[in-house]
Amino acid sequence: MNPDIQRERKNASFDVEKLTHILDGGPEKTRRRREIELLVINDPDFQHEDLNFLSRSERYDRAVKKSAQMIQKLREYNIADPEEIYCYKSCVHCGRPEPLDLHLGMFLPTLLNQATPEQMDRFFMPAWNLEIIGTYAQTEIGHVGKTSNHAIVLAQLHSQGRCHGLHAFIVPIRSMSTHEPLPGITVGDIGPKFGFDEVDNGYLKLKNVRIPRENMLMKYAKVEPDGSYVKPPSAKLTYGTMVFIRSMIVGQSARTLAKACIIAIRYSTVRHQSEIRPGEPEPQILDYQTQQYKLFPLLATAYAFHFVGQYMNNTYHRITGDISQGDFSELPELHALSAGLKAFTTWTASSGIEACRMSCGGHGYSRSSALPDIYVTFTPTCTYEGENTVMMLQTARYLLKSYRQVQAGQRLNGIVSYLNDAEQQRVQARPVSARPTVVNINDLASLVEVYKLRAAKLVELAAKSIQQELQRRKSQEDAWNNSAIDLVRASDAHCHYVVVKLFLAKLGEIGDTAVHSVLSTLALLYALHGIAQNSGDFLQAALLTVPQVLQATVRLKELLSQLRPNAVALVDAFDYRDQMLNSSLGRYDGNVYEHMFDWARSSPLNCTEVHESYHKYLKPLQSKL
Repeated sequence: MNPDIQRERKNASFDVEKLTHILDGGPEKTRRRREIELLVINDPDFQHEDLNFLSRSERYDRAVKKSAQMIQKLREYNIADPEEIYCYKSCVHCGRPEPLDLHLGMFLPTLLNQATPEQMDRFFMPAWNLEIIGTYAQTEIGHVGKTSNHAIVLAQLHSQGRCHGLHAFIVPIRSMSTHEPLPGITVGDIGPKFGFDEVDNGYLKLKNVRIPRENMLMKYAKVEPDGSYVKPPSAKLTYGTMVFIRSMIVGQSARTLAKACIIAIRYSTVRHQSEIRPGEPEPQILDYQTQQYKLFPLLATAYAFHFVGQYMNNTYHRITGDISQGDFSELPELHALSAGLKAFTTWTASSGIEACRMSCGGHGYSRSSALPDIYVTFTPTCTYEGENTVMMLQTARYLLKSYRQVQAGQRLNGIVSYLNDAEQQRVQARPVSARPTVVNINDLASLVEVYKLRAAKLVELAAKSIQQELQRRKSQEDAWNNSAIDLVRASDAHCHYVVVKLFLAKLGEIGDTAVHSVLSTLALLYALHGIAQNSGDFLQAALLTVPQVLQATVRLKELLSQLRPNAVALVDAFDYRDQMLNSSLGRYDGNVYEHMFDWARSSPLNCTEVHESYHKYLKPLQSKL
């Protein structure tokens, strides 16, 4: 064990295991997760193979093999709980995407949510047994092209001369006996991408392809045998699977950013460089305030997103339970919240992963650090399941609708109910210049209130922007487009408020004093860092004064210093094994440089002391000089 990292763990002020239990959802869930991880780690079929030195075709081949073995072993171990399946799958593929992702993550959930009982009998068990291997095809190329034999296709439904919008259809695309494309089907792999080398993202072209009426998923919307159309209780039910995936992505943002923070913080603990004071030994780079400022707000963000991910998971399951009982009242809010938080968390995590990579200097550029792979695997979340700007605009549409309801005298419920309070305060408020600003920079509840008012103000400004555009005789569409920047800012502020609010709510559930203390420090750091990054919003709305913003900056620096002794313990609490991180820089034992050297020696370029290219090209050139 590296002595630097050993000393860091010894100096921690809280019990790491207790925090791990909180992150997992309880001691029993921690125990079961570790049990599943060991099933994979101790399985000779899943021994680690370094994919960095393989071709894309080889990586896809290995991934398909692992996925097939994974399905067999899930059956052997009788693992059927969705969370446990996800855990096992993540261990098998070390968090990388794999060829059955869309089958397990979108095709099966869509059947569960939108198929009739008869369709479940017809499709689900064959899909569960992998006779049917499904994908999810929307309006663009980018879905599984070589693995799947069926696709859930989102297409416009036309019946009796009318278009009824997007609906889901099950379309066979390959023969279940030969796996050859069926007549009228053109399907294949789209080629190399920025990442996702193990996944056969594909193109799909349909020409004169007929399917039975019963292949339309008709749990809610229906087409009768005579062609008459039965509307669903809510138009947003069509997007149920996408809402599920967007909710999942919030948790994925937390987990992926946590991995990047683990690697960067552990490496910053064992790496020494330069001098703070002349003549003294080189300090750990984590002792530099600039390094702390790069990493600790990201660590706080990873924790914040983790608790938001838990909330979204619980909320999704609660609301889908309500839907099964015929209550669709909360579906629009879930749709809006999942869209906005998906965008908010993925944008933040994507830039945060890159910041972690750069904080590791040149070694962060090496794929042995795992950071390049973490980035290229995660950054597509900013565009798949809804491009982020479009997602923010979807959330803005809901916020504007809610704002107008408040203006009309209605009372809102749910996460947007703060617009009720903001409107009341606006009506009762004195002029801005005379209004006192009472904010306690050290009180998280006070800061949550400020975030709430900022969100309400930006929603109001976006609504006024559209109103002004309409007064200039712009069309509704042009008014929306000309106000889009304001709308995205409003959605961003709304999501930021939700994250800060949920972080505070989580603190109320934690009984252990030491754990509560360190998480409170993280939560305060997250909130103050957000104020520092968006100070213009708070100043413009007269929610904070310039001296208060300066005070927040001073307090933020103090929090960095307070967190420094617990930094390693806080990343240890995420409890990612070395086999899952697969990073020479983020090793638990801190023996970074020995491992980097061994990894470099394993490169195929080092199989011979003199590479054949020297004899083929350089030596003949040298002989002519």
